[in-house]
Amino acid sequence: MANNRITSNKKNREKTKQQKRLNKQKRKEERRDNPATSFDDMIAYVDEYGVLHSEPQEAPKEQIDVANVVISTPKQEEVTVQPLSGHVDFFNAAKGFGFIKLDNSADKYFFHISNAPQEIKEGDYVTFELEQGMRGMNAVRISITNNQ
Repeated sequence: MANNRITSNKKNREKTKQQKRLNKQKRKEERRDNPATSFDDMIAYVDEYGVLHSEPQEAPKEQIDVANVVISTPKQEEVTVQPLSGHVDFFNAAKGFGFIKLDNSADKYFFHISNAPQEIKEGDYVTFELEQGMRGMNAVRISITNNQ
C-alpha cells in the first residue's frame, strides 16, 4: 500500500512553487497593463563592465583610440618538416593499410595505401612525414628508400 502522507518539506516546496507562479503571473499582468510607451523605454545601456542599465552611464575613465586598434591574424612562420625514416613493420595489401616503425624508437605509425607507393611491402625502408589523423598520428607522403 502506498504511503499518502505529505511531509512538511513537500508542503514547503509546493507552497514555494505556488508563490513563484503567482509572482510570475503578476509580473506578466503588469507588463500587459503598462506597455512600453516609446522606443526609448525599451533601450538598455551597457557600461564598460558589460552591466545593463536603463539610463546612459558616464563615459569610461580611459579613452581608447580606435585608430590604433589592430585586428588581424599573425603571419604563420614557415615550418620545415624533417622527413622521418623507418621500415614497414606490417602491411596488409588486401585491406590497404599498414604500420611503419621508426628506426631509432619503438614508435609505430599507421599508414593507408593511398599515402604510399603501390609497390610497398613489409620490410621496405621508407621515409615519411606525420599528420594528425582521427585516432593519432598517421604516416603520409611515404617514399621507399634503398638504404637502411
